[in-house]
Amino acid sequence: MSKKTEAEALREKLFYEPKHASYIYDDKEIAKADKFCVDYMKFLNEGRTEREAAAYTVALAEKQGYRPFDAKAKYKAGDRVYSLIHGKAVILCTIGKKSAKEGVRIVAAHIDSPRLDLKPNPLYEEDELALFKTHYYGGIKKYQWPTVPLALHGVVMKKNGEKVTVRIGDEAGDRPSSPP
Repeated sequence: MSKKTEAEALREKLFYEPKHASYIYDDKEIAKADKFCVDYMKFLNEGRTEREAAAYTVALAEKQGYRPFDAKAKYKAGDRVYSLIHGKAVILCTIGKKSAKEGVRIVAAHIDSPRLDLKPNPLYEEDELALFKTHYYGGIKKYQWPTVPLALHGVVMKKNGEKVTVRIGDEAGDRPSSPP
């Protein structure tokens, strides 16, 4: 084995060398991380759009004792409330002991669902093909979409005001088992 040069020795001393977590953490910590990942993957699969993520968040919050906010109600320290805004955003609040004048603690996150959205009148025909006009969100690049199995998630509003939730393409029975 060759001797390290002075530059290699200095690099070892000065540079950060990332190590895989499995070499740093014990089995208990890895199991804890795995459990978090399973729950997080479930959240990602259930919340593929803002509406789905908000609905899933509300369901989780209700299991933790959160109730819909009522502006007329009186709340005491420890009460947990939430507000669902337009079905796309959720505010969770645990009532504190001190007044808001003395300060509040806020943790905020946004829902970013990588997706293709259909435009309001999306269907058009070109070169004897039926095509959709789309807009993409969430940081995924246009050239990456062909590698992602697509599904259709959304809400359709009927003329009579009825809202129909659509979710097609995630279940095995929604698509062919093998390419034609």
